[in-house]
Amino acid sequence: MTRFWCECAWLGGADVAPRVLIEVDGDRVASIEVGVEPPAGAQRLRGVVIPGLANAHSHAFQRALRGRTHGARGSFWSWRDQMYALVDALDPDLMLALARATFAEMALAGVTVVGEFHYVHHGPGGVPYEDPNAMGAAVLQAAADAGIRVTLLDACYLFGGPGVAATGAQVRFRDEDADAWAQRVAGLVERPGVRIGSAIHSMRAVDPEAAGVVAVWAADRSAPLHAHVSEQPGENDQCLEAYGDSPTTVLADAGALSARFTAVHATHVTERDRALLGAARACCCLCPTTERDLADGIGPARGLRDSGARLAVGSDSQAVIDLFEEVRAVELDERLATGVRAQHAADELLDAATAGGYASLGWDDGGVLRAGALADFVAVRTDGVRLAGAPEEQLVDALVFSAAAADVGDVVVGGRVVVRDGCHVSIDVPRELAAAIKEVGL
Repeated sequence: MTRFWCECAWLGGADVAPRVLIEVDGDRVASIEVGVEPPAGAQRLRGVVIPGLANAHSHAFQRALRGRTHGARGSFWSWRDQMYALVDALDPDLMLALARATFAEMALAGVTVVGEFHYVHHGPGGVPYEDPNAMGAAVLQAAADAGIRVTLLDACYLFGGPGVAATGAQVRFRDEDADAWAQRVAGLVERPGVRIGSAIHSMRAVDPEAAGVVAVWAADRSAPLHAHVSEQPGENDQCLEAYGDSPTTVLADAGALSARFTAVHATHVTERDRALLGAARACCCLCPTTERDLADGIGPARGLRDSGARLAVGSDSQAVIDLFEEVRAVELDERLATGVRAQHAADELLDAATAGGYASLGWDDGGVLRAGALADFVAVRTDGVRLAGAPEEQLVDALVFSAAAADVGDVVVGGRVVVRDGCHVSIDVPRELAAAIKEVGL
């Protein structure tokens, strides 16, 4: 039994609890006591302790683009060409190095589980590696090395656009058909710290029949199913022209929508789309730092929640790895779009960044601090410049609207300390990031 004593902890709701003792047995929380003094031998966690943060949408390799694409005039579509140039440089060894360093950066930011939306499957020219899941295996090893949980959301990708053959870097993404995708994914095995999920890359890259195959695969395994949905108006236009309806409706008709489904972005969904997602109790993962970097737009988070959908957040392109920034931007960006403040309470936003993301990734027993839950939690320092002087009765508000990744002091995953006093226990993160990005050679 391991004991962690917290100066205070967020156990849900609008307030924090003082002097909290968390007892851990194996990788689970055995008990939680409030209002106790630190017992002998307990590890002390300074600041406010919260459940581990869940990064529900990540493309780890895109970390190499940070600082290289942001000043280029254009749109999502021109940025995509720059991303494809990066894809051309990747192999399993480089994917491992980039993902390991990126996941370690996430750990420093308080991320304890990541959903890796994985679509770079094959070698140059689309030729499969000897191990057809070599790239996915590299991602799984990277997460294990970094000490965080991972759900590998292996993406089915068949076309370069509706009815259009994949070309250039896209051929590294594609499988021959949905059955070939399923056969390949069958070689991926779950293990402690690893879940295998599924993804429909988008209704630009997968036709309705293939989407149905992926949906059945996920349903048969009770696995998470994610899809890029309505990130761009052009995506909606292509889907309407090819299939006669919106991406959400086409996915619904294919049987993809359920409580295990996550619509990533959902930026340009219609009222009918929101109703479909809400009726299914689907999750919607917003990635505001990427959506604003790529000029995608501002998603209707309040409308999605009102429809019955749940929320999660993700770092997506790794323009920033800071889930505090992602989750407060859900509220702040919507304020800009609507002229109305406080559409989401701070505790609701923090829940989206923790329990909401965990559920989206198939870890329903995580993202909360309670007996029986996964022992994944984060200590956020309150004595730095951003949180100094924050009143205890408004500490949840201060966390959501003022804290940053740099305030994370300690990170525990499955009862094991992964980050201590702001430093990763086994990885020199800046050095490894620099080395991996230099190897890319952009």
